[in-house]
Amino acid sequence: MNQGTAVAVVTGSDSGIGRATAVRLAQQGMDIGITWHNDQDGGLETADEVRAHGRRAAVAQMDLTRLPEAAGVVDDLARELGRIDVLVNNAGTGTATPFLDLQYPTVRDVIDVDLVGPFLCGQFAARRMIGQGEGGRIVNVTSVHEHQPRVGAAPYCAAKGGLGLLTQVMALELAEYGITVNAVAPGEIATPMTGQEDEDVYSENRPGIPLGRPGDAREVAAVIAFLASEDASYVTGASWTVDGGMLRMGPQAGSHLESDAWRRP
Repeated sequence: MNQGTAVAVVTGSDSGIGRATAVRLAQQGMDIGITWHNDQDGGLETADEVRAHGRRAAVAQMDLTRLPEAAGVVDDLARELGRIDVLVNNAGTGTATPFLDLQYPTVRDVIDVDLVGPFLCGQFAARRMIGQGEGGRIVNVTSVHEHQPRVGAAPYCAAKGGLGLLTQVMALELAEYGITVNAVAPGEIATPMTGQEDEDVYSENRPGIPLGRPGDAREVAAVIAFLASEDASYVTGASWTVDGGMLRMGPQAGSHLESDAWRRP
């Protein structure tokens, strides 16, 4: 990767995992491209945090239900900041709707935001990285539901599972250019998407999760930051779960258990 000041674009970085990742990468010396969907103020607040660490920030709106045009925002931010070395496909959405009740527009929106959008954003980023000739990093934020299903989340699970396998294909095809591609699969994380913004995760009880609590967005950001660093130069095509052990329980059971009885034989 670039030995000077690297540039990272983090989609959906107006809050939650995206904001935590943008700030963490800024702490590691990167300039940051920030995207927001509905929360412009959140995007600007993330930019302020990035600049507080002495790094440049560029901010743009991105609505991945408006494809293919929206994915070009990655190219716009790379142009504004001069290059792109890291792309974090973090923007996402979901639904809690029974399979038989799902309507096509909902399915289309979830698939576009969670799968087609990262596909197209990855193309824009990879083409620039190849043109720069110095390799790069792409990190796709999936979910534990990349690996296991959840009732009421059919399009979300389909998209995240698809993004996990897309990550593997990208890793194979982009390796010759020095671009690594990995997935990070969070479990229950205290973010606006789960209705837990700025919660003290250590005060929350989750009996069905082996570590007994939800995760903090900064704990996910730390794994993303590792994958975006030179230390991860030989890591590609992998899915890194950050879930407090939830997958060992099955995310459907892990998030619904109401006691610690399972801990005893």
